[in-house]
Amino acid sequence: MAELDTDLDHVIPSSVLPPIWAKLVVGFVSLLCFARSYDGDFVFDDSEAIVNNKDLQAATPLGDLWHHDFWGSKLSSNTSHKSYRPLTVLTFRMNYYWSGGFHPMGFHVVNLLLHSGISVLLVDVFSVLLGGLQYTSKGRRLNLAPRASLLAALLFSVHPVHTECVAGVVGRADLLCALFFLLSFLGYCKAFRESSKEGAHFSTFWVLLSILLGAAAMLCKEQGITVLAINYNYYYSLNAWLLLCPWWLCFDWSMGCIPLIKSVSDGRIIALAALWLCLIGLICQALCSEDSHKRRILTLGLGFLVIPFLPASNLFFRVGFVVAERVLYLPSVGYCVLLTFAFGALSKHTKRKKLIAVLILGILILNMLRCMVRSAEWRSEEQLFRSALSVCPLNAKVHYNVGKNLADNGNQTAAIRYYREAVRLNPKYVHAMNNLGNILKERNELQEAEELLSLAVQIQPDFAAAWMNLGIVQNSLKRFEAAEHSYRTAIRHRRKYPDCYYNLGRLYADLNRHMDALNAWRNATVLKPEHSLAWNNMIILLDNTGNLAQAEAVGREALELIPNDHSLMFSLANVLGKSQKYKESEALFLKAIQANPKAASYHGNLAVLYHRWGHLDSAKKHYEISLQLDPAAPGTKENYGLLRRKLQQLQKKGV
Repeated sequence: MAELDTDLDHVIPSSVLPPIWAKLVVGFVSLLCFARSYDGDFVFDDSEAIVNNKDLQAATPLGDLWHHDFWGSKLSSNTSHKSYRPLTVLTFRMNYYWSGGFHPMGFHVVNLLLHSGISVLLVDVFSVLLGGLQYTSKGRRLNLAPRASLLAALLFSVHPVHTECVAGVVGRADLLCALFFLLSFLGYCKAFRESSKEGAHFSTFWVLLSILLGAAAMLCKEQGITVLAINYNYYYSLNAWLLLCPWWLCFDWSMGCIPLIKSVSDGRIIALAALWLCLIGLICQALCSEDSHKRRILTLGLGFLVIPFLPASNLFFRVGFVVAERVLYLPSVGYCVLLTFAFGALSKHTKRKKLIAVLILGILILNMLRCMVRSAEWRSEEQLFRSALSVCPLNAKVHYNVGKNLADNGNQTAAIRYYREAVRLNPKYVHAMNNLGNILKERNELQEAEELLSLAVQIQPDFAAAWMNLGIVQNSLKRFEAAEHSYRTAIRHRRKYPDCYYNLGRLYADLNRHMDALNAWRNATVLKPEHSLAWNNMIILLDNTGNLAQAEAVGREALELIPNDHSLMFSLANVLGKSQKYKESEALFLKAIQANPKAASYHGNLAVLYHRWGHLDSAKKHYEISLQLDPAAPGTKENYGLLRRKLQQLQKKGV
């Protein structure tokens, strides 16, 4: 048995050392830590990578996954994120198929099982890292460090820094990457065993399998390529601190959350110095120690800690973040090796073995509790975003996300406060300006909305959404020429922008430029065939201008593309009624009412149809329903009065 394991004999009871029991314990504990996330929502990046990703749906050919980035955009597109993870997207697609849609529970359960499987697999990996690679004469691998490998696997399985990878569905990329990475490592270990036997071809098989598994790991999560950057050393110490003390966790560490070190007088240099002193000390021990067992453990531990972290270090190329908890998933394997080694060394040099056992047990329990609390915070965006406020109060993106969540839930007043704070923290945060401008526009605070949106497009002249929203505000202010210019500018920067064409059509309709309006709405429906509002506006404009035949043709075309849209049924039914196609009009009105029975206008217009058609009792029934739903419905009360007088006249005549 390895010396390290002997040092831990008073810490880990022998009753849990049999391999099957050790793995069962690790698997159960890993599930228990993050179980509260199993029925959470899609949060943060999950919306873009899963809910809005067409690559998950059957309509997208499987072959397209190999030409698209992680978010479903073509890799060749200028707007592509260039994150290439086709195998991860394939698992999302399988989840979508098995769940019958975007039901988050199935996605979360797979993440939980992956983390549990990785934690169990690490029992074997740690036994190699901590105990060495030795076999019996029959070729069975020996576990020379059962206590140390169990402790390291437990430390990994309960680490709170893993919450983002496990509780956030998008974290599956890191989970799958780690899974294939570890399988590749074990495959290489298998090749090492076979190479010492007569059948060397077996060794070739395992080496090839190891390479294939390594390639699979890269297809689950790519590594970005950018340029060398400086001043990131403090971030390394912060990442190290998250591994050592994972109490302050945040879904996003960008936008002023961690100010750069700009002066030697900055006290945080102490953390930087401590990090490098520790690393240099460990490297010296790994290279110079006379104990070969110690050298091997420290070398492998540092290798697992440092090498998987290098792509996210901003050292060789710049990536899109400075600190991200998800990138610590695989490096934490090395951290757990070093921590287990440290506990063994501490136990060796002290007589208070029980105190070491209590310390380890305390760390495991505290980490488990932190995992449970953090998993609950990842269950919904509101909890996740608010949890970040206490950790990163200077992060403009945190305030922006809290504001966006509040706005989505209808609390505009509170949302304004957080958007304003986001802009205060980052005066060039154009997305916060755009969203704040939108809310102010809806609250009819048009002057400030225009100022904010104008500033946003000055800062980022190609911000098409801000140009469109600025056009809407200018239209409301009756500044029609400026509005048209803003809409046209938005379309110039985003050629395929159906919503902007729709709003441009509304502007032209207000100016009685009917042909221009129809052309703009037609462009909207070409770019987005399911754009119901554009179809409806075309039908209504043609109807109001007396072009009933053209209105009918457009309505039928729209319903072929969007057959279940009750508003289109209603608009076409009105046109058919005016064309005296009563039976077909009635059928469409009834279908629209079945889809939306509480729409007073639907009942009111059907009553008008019956009134005109001579079905007076049916007309009376639907007038009354319409007035019950909306007593102030325009025209309905007058029409109902006319009908009642007519019915009274008929009654007097005895008809």
